[in-house]
Amino acid sequence: MSTVAVLRLPLAVDLSGFVKLLQRMQVPHRVSEEAGEQVLWVPDSISEDVKVLYQRFPAGDPDQQLDIPEQAATAKRPGFVQQLRHSRVTGLILLLSIIVGAVTLLGDNLQAMSWLTFLPFSVSGEYLHFTPLADSLASGQWWRLVTPMLIHFGILHLAMNGMWYWELGRRIELRQGGINLLGLTLLFSLVSNYAQYYFGGPGLFGGLSGVLYGLLGHCWIYQLLSPNPAYRLPRGVLVMMLVWLVLCLSGLVSMIGFGEIANAAHVGGLVMGCLTGLLGGLYSRRKMSPI
Repeated sequence: MSTVAVLRLPLAVDLSGFVKLLQRMQVPHRVSEEAGEQVLWVPDSISEDVKVLYQRFPAGDPDQQLDIPEQAATAKRPGFVQQLRHSRVTGLILLLSIIVGAVTLLGDNLQAMSWLTFLPFSVSGEYLHFTPLADSLASGQWWRLVTPMLIHFGILHLAMNGMWYWELGRRIELRQGGINLLGLTLLFSLVSNYAQYYFGGPGLFGGLSGVLYGLLGHCWIYQLLSPNPAYRLPRGVLVMMLVWLVLCLSGLVSMIGFGEIANAAHVGGLVMGCLTGLLGGLYSRRKMSPI
């Protein structure tokens, strides 16, 4: 089912009322931000009907003048397949993580992992010998700066990171588009990986957690500066993630058996995410301000 852009409006236009009306009517739709405009996408087959509906009810239907059947008013959340159609980059990153998890046997296949780690290494008995970063970059292995985000150590590690990436990644992809999500993911991976290497030295580390803290910081600060429903995280989620970060930094999590935690990656991702959220939020706020 192809979708088309039926409305292109300035960011200053409040589209929330009309979006609520579409939700009540159970009309498939999504809103994205492109070139300083908010764009409403709907299936091609109903695009003309939606245009007419907006002309009649640009602010939605706050007084509920329309007689909408109860079954449409109590619309269910979109199914997984429908969400995936609008979150293809999010799904792609998760698929790559699952494939890498299968190939590396979730950390047990060292030979396969050595192609994706921040530093290439060789195994000698019970020891790992890492190649210096300058040497690996000089040989053209630039992919290593970001590919550690695809490595996970254990099914729980992969499941938890995958769940949070699905939740946070979809928000950014729906609001800012797949290209921006991909760019942010690679940026957060680069910063968090290098931070872990810089402060922790050569070693095995991986996972999406540094990227996740970047996405969290991005949504958090962006929402403070330019409020929008897509980035409105439940307060409990933000508190839980920050408390978990503090517990990891304290060393308590490692002491109770969770293994070594890549704290520098978490902090590096969060700081960079707050910075991108600051820049993006200020840009969006400026676009929404009347001239």
